[in-house]
Amino acid sequence: MIFMLEQSLAHPQGAPLATEASAERWQALASADRHGPAFLPPTRGTVYGTLLNHRDALAALGDQVNAAPYKAPPQAPILYIKPRNTVVGHRVPVLVPADATELEMGATLGVVIGRTASRVTAAEALAFVAGYTVVNDISVPHASVYRPSMRFKCRDGFCPMGPTIVARALVPDPDALGITVAIDGETAQQSSTAGLVRPIARLIADVTEFMTLFPGDVLTVGVAANAPRARAGQTVTITIDGVGQLENTLVAGATA
Repeated sequence: MIFMLEQSLAHPQGAPLATEASAERWQALASADRHGPAFLPPTRGTVYGTLLNHRDALAALGDQVNAAPYKAPPQAPILYIKPRNTVVGHRVPVLVPADATELEMGATLGVVIGRTASRVTAAEALAFVAGYTVVNDISVPHASVYRPSMRFKCRDGFCPMGPTIVARALVPDPDALGITVAIDGETAQQSSTAGLVRPIARLIADVTEFMTLFPGDVLTVGVAANAPRARAGQTVTITIDGVGQLENTLVAGATA
C-alpha cells in the first residue's frame, strides 16, 4: 500500500471519509471560529514518539546524562508508543485526569509515512514520507526520561493530532519549521525543528534500521525542553509553520 498526497488531507467530524483538498480550504474551516467543526485524526496509523531528540532537551539533563541509569548520551533513537486510545483530533476536548493538576503540552512535528519503510538510507528517507502534521504529545509531568510510564503518557486523549496532513512537497524544509505553543492565546513556548539532534531524514533512517514503518504511521520528531503546562479550562493552540494549527481545550476529569 502507498499513501501519498498532493495537497492536504483532513477529516471533519460528520464527513464519511478523510478528504484531500487545499491547505487553505482546511485551514479556513479549522480556524473559522470556536463553534466550527471538530476534526477526526487525519490518520489511524501507529504513533511513535521520540525522546531527547531536541538538543536543548538533551542539554537540560546536564551531568545526569553521564550518571546512572543513563551513563551516556543516547546512541540511537529512544522511542515509545502513543497507543490508539490517546489519539484525538483538532478541537476535541482533552480530559485532565483527576490525579493530575496540570499536564505537559509536548508540541512536535508528526512525520506521516507514505510507503513501507525498512532499512532506508537518509538520502532516500524523505521519499517515504506522505506529509506532515501537528502533534501534541501530552503527558502527566514526571521525572523519568528513558522509561516514561504508560500511566504518564498514554491516558485517553493524550495525543491530539491534525487538523490536516500537509503533503511532503508543500513543506520544502521540514528541518527548519518554527513551532509555537499558546495557552489561552498567550505564547508559552517557541521552538524549531532546526534544533533536532537527528534531522528528520536521519531519524527515519535510524529507526527503520531496526523496525519497519508502515503507510499511515506517524513518527514524531521530539519535544523541546521546558514543555509548557496547562490546566483544565485552558485552551492550547500549537502552530507549526507551513503545517497548520492544532487546538484543544482541557477539561476536568471526574473525581474519584
